[in-house]
Parts: sequence; structure tokens; C-alpha cells
Amino acid sequence: MDWLLIRGLARESAHWGDWPDQLRRARPEDRFHTVDLPGTGLARDLRSPTSIAEARQFADRATRRLPRPLGLIGLSLGGMVALDWALNQPEDCAGLVLISSSSRLSSPWRRMRPTQWVPVMRILAQADSDTRERAILALTSNRPISGEVARQWQAIQRERPVRRGDVVRQLCAASRYKPPKKAPEMPTLVLASYRDRLTNWRCSRDLAEMLECPLELHTNAGHDLPLDDSLWLIEQLNTYFPEDQSVQVRTD
Repeated sequence: MDWLLIRGLARESAHWGDWPDQLRRARPEDRFHTVDLPGTGLARDLRSPTSIAEARQFADRATRRLPRPLGLIGLSLGGMVALDWALNQPEDCAGLVLISSSSRLSSPWRRMRPTQWVPVMRILAQADSDTRERAILALTSNRPISGEVARQWQAIQRERPVRRGDVVRQLCAASRYKPPKKAPEMPTLVLASYRDRLTNWRCSRDLAEMLECPLELHTNAGHDLPLDDSLWLIEQLNTYFPEDQSVQVRTD
């Protein structure tokens, strides 16, 4: 089975770190791919759209070389893109995993905890990119900040900086997104953490209830679950999506 990983707000494929390689080692029969949304990574010269639907359409076009249907794994804003894709183009999706995501099914003060509004504004206003990246790590991870990870994220931002305007446009797209209320046609799993300090875990509960799918909650990780406990995520994937699962793949 081919899986596509979609990162979140102002993040690119490199921010997955070594998680794609961990997935490949843990599930050698599967294939894992990544895509950068407009305004980030290899697509950083493109202006970020102000709707999740446009971001989904871009991701679809950018990955046309990959066989369909795909498994979609989305983190935060990337989860919104994955969900929109699965609900609007179900023939393209064989499985759906949403990590630390939200939508307008939940209240604004749950989608971003009020205690984080000022810190997020400070991060957006921070001119020094190295300081900004360390602040993002401190907000989204509940683990001690690794010097190696901090240096990697700082290097990513220096090499492929995300424009502040694109961050604002992505925030606009995320704030407006409300999925159609219907159950997906493919196996679906929602994952979050009780201790997410950015987004209340109940946003994931709201999604799981609407999608009529399982919800699994980590006890102490932060918003960036792949960074804080990548092995737990792999365990959930193995439990709900056995590697020998048969999938009819389209190549047209």
C-alpha cells in the first residue's frame, strides 16, 4: 500500500524527521511518500491558498505519479487536507489517519487553547528565525528540546524560509475549514494526545464522532506526535491497518 504523509501549518516534509524511514523499516511491504503544500518546502515559491480545498487540489496534482488509492496520513492542518481529500475524492483514498487535527466542528477556543494565543502571536512576530523555530518546538512538543532537532529545524527555515504571509493564509484556511458531515468510505483512524498544549484533544474526539471511527489518545505527548512518540504512532498504524491488508490499486 502507498501512503502519503502531509505536514501541518508552516511545516514541510523535512519536518517529519526520520519518521518516514521508521515507517519504511516497520512496514517494509508499504511505501511512504511526502508532499509539500504551497508556501512550504519544494513548493515554497507558490502562494499558500486560503482554503483547504485548494490545498487538497494542489496535493492531488503534485502526487499524480503515485498509484491510487493512497493511504493518507495528515498532521494538524495536513489532517484537514487529508480529510477533505478522503471525503471529496473517496476513490483516491484507501485509508485515512488524522493526527492532532481539528475543524469548525469544534469551538475556536478548543482548536487553539486561549493560553496559547499570545505565544502564537509572538512567534509570528519574531524576526529571528532560529529563535522562532525553538519557540515552535517548545509549543508543539512536550519532550525536552533536542539540540539536534532544533538545529535541523533552524536549518530548514534558513534554507527554505516560509513567508509570514503564507503562514497567515494557511491560518485562514484552517480556521475556515468545516468538513461535510458524512462517514468516510475507507478505514479511518483519529489520533491525538490528552496533553496537547496547542489544540484540545476534544477536537479530535469531535472529528472521530462525526466520522464514526476509532479515536486513540496518547497520555502525555504534545501536538507534534511524530516528534514526541513516533513508535506509538507506528503501533496504532499496525493495529488498525495491518500490513497485509488487501487494497485494490488504480494506476490510471
